[in-house]
Amino acid sequence: MIKIQLVDDERNVLSALQRLLHPQGWTLHLFDDPEAALAALGEHQYAAIVCDLKMPRLDGLTYLQFARQRQPDALRILLSAHGDRSTLMQAINRVEVYRFLSKPWEEYEIESALLAAVDLHRLRNENQRLLAQVRSQQNTLDRQRRELLRLEAEHPGLTRVCRDKDGAVLIEGYELDD
Repeated sequence: MIKIQLVDDERNVLSALQRLLHPQGWTLHLFDDPEAALAALGEHQYAAIVCDLKMPRLDGLTYLQFARQRQPDALRILLSAHGDRSTLMQAINRVEVYRFLSKPWEEYEIESALLAAVDLHRLRNENQRLLAQVRSQQNTLDRQRRELLRLEAEHPGLTRVCRDKDGAVLIEGYELDD
């Protein structure tokens, strides 16, 4: 299940985002209080976090920095009606935002940014799963190789197999009738 965290001090912005994103079928967690949103980071795993830049008690850059520490795999998107070069540089360098979107937004921008973020999140998770699977298989192969080496050391020739011209296994001391 894909969870998206939305953080903005304006309830009407959160309601608009909820209406826009509801058809996607994602679980949306809306917060108008950044402290409550921070607490939710310990309870839920988010694919993406969308946060407003200007909030009264905690600005969006600081919030996303905390979010990055607690959930480094969640993609971070910053919303703002105010965007200067310095803010953008901080968002990129300190917070590693995935996208910076302007308010007011075009609906397709929000939808496409979150669809791409969710796809990237899924892809990263699948890559991590496959990497863990490959590592597990490599460990199994390493154990089997060590056991073969041990058996060969105890019983020289045990792991060598002789085959006839058709590939059948030949057992020493026995002749095959043609």
